Amino acid sequence: MTNASKIIIFGYVLIIMTAPISCKHEKVDSASHLDKKDSVKLLSSGFVFEPGQPFAQCHASTVLHIRNGNFLVAWFGGTHEKHDDVGIWLSKGKPGQWSAPVEVAKIREDAHWNPVLFRAGDGDIILYFKVGKTIDHWETWYKRSSDGGETWGEAQELVSGDKGGRGPVRNKPIILSNGTWLAPSSNELKGVWNAFVDRSDDQGKTWSASPFLSVNRDSIKEEGVIQPALWESANGNVHMLLRSSTGVICRSDSKDFGKTWSPVYKTTLPNPNSGIDVTRLDDGTLVLAYNPDDKNWGERNPMTLAVSNDNGATWPVTMDIEKGTKGDEFSYPSIIHFGDSVAVTYTWKRQQIAFWLGKVN
Repeated sequence: MTNASKIIIFGYVLIIMTAPISCKHEKVDSASHLDKKDSVKLLSSGFVFEPGQPFAQCHASTVLHIRNGNFLVAWFGGTHEKHDDVGIWLSKGKPGQWSAPVEVAKIREDAHWNPVLFRAGDGDIILYFKVGKTIDHWETWYKRSSDGGETWGEAQELVSGDKGGRGPVRNKPIILSNGTWLAPSSNELKGVWNAFVDRSDDQGKTWSASPFLSVNRDSIKEEGVIQPALWESANGNVHMLLRSSTGVICRSDSKDFGKTWSPVYKTTLPNPNSGIDVTRLDDGTLVLAYNPDDKNWGERNPMTLAVSNDNGATWPVTMDIEKGTKGDEFSYPSIIHFGDSVAVTYTWKRQQIAFWLGKVN
């Protein structure tokens, strides 16, 4: 890390960054924060499971906070990504007290991908996931739990007959202030990447896909943009950050509850064409998890958190939560908040799922 000060407080490392990361084009929706967040404190870190599991590799985790300080964590695991034996696995617990991984979704002998855990408005938990031999033609399926993830109903296809991937592609849907469910979606047909949103006005029973976002492919070269991460900053004002092939995270904004979107534009946040995720704290603070390399298909290392107090216009606080050597992979984060605490899970060298818990001050 650069331009950092470290202060030891009660055994924790408080890391304060002074080098700003900024992006353009976005106006802050509200007055300046009375209590700006300027540090992130580690509470605990470790792994969700020990080596020696039934799967050789694991990837693309998702995390959800449930009762009594416990969490659900899901991921896909098998011989390797794309292999027919890959299924969706899940563990429940908290740091130091995780249940043994259980395969909770395997509907046929095709690769399963990208689980997404989501709490519906009625309190049920929905597990979305993809199924298919290739990303171009994968399908979106889901299971529902009414008992905190202890048991799951039968798998159902989200949009019957769809072969491009509907609903949440990797990050969580959000429930907007008007009750609409908005899912961050993307399409990767024939190596051309496009992002869109899927919306439901009936609590996930039916879905309507938006047009693809407008992308200037003279500016955003190679594949394009995928895997949005969503938040709502004010009534109807919705935003997304996007994984891209252009060396930086991209962004788009909506002022009508996600019905229409601005053309995709670049931020100055570096991105090596790897997964990102963002969460919005109750006071409006944004916390982003991402890899900060700036080359397309670059290093997925380190795993970094960034904090914004101005709706993503600037990101003056950054903290590396996992660093390795060249070639190490710490990727595909999932981040959630509860109060001023954040929990992050991410792929650790395709061998384990790491769990990181911290507090934003």
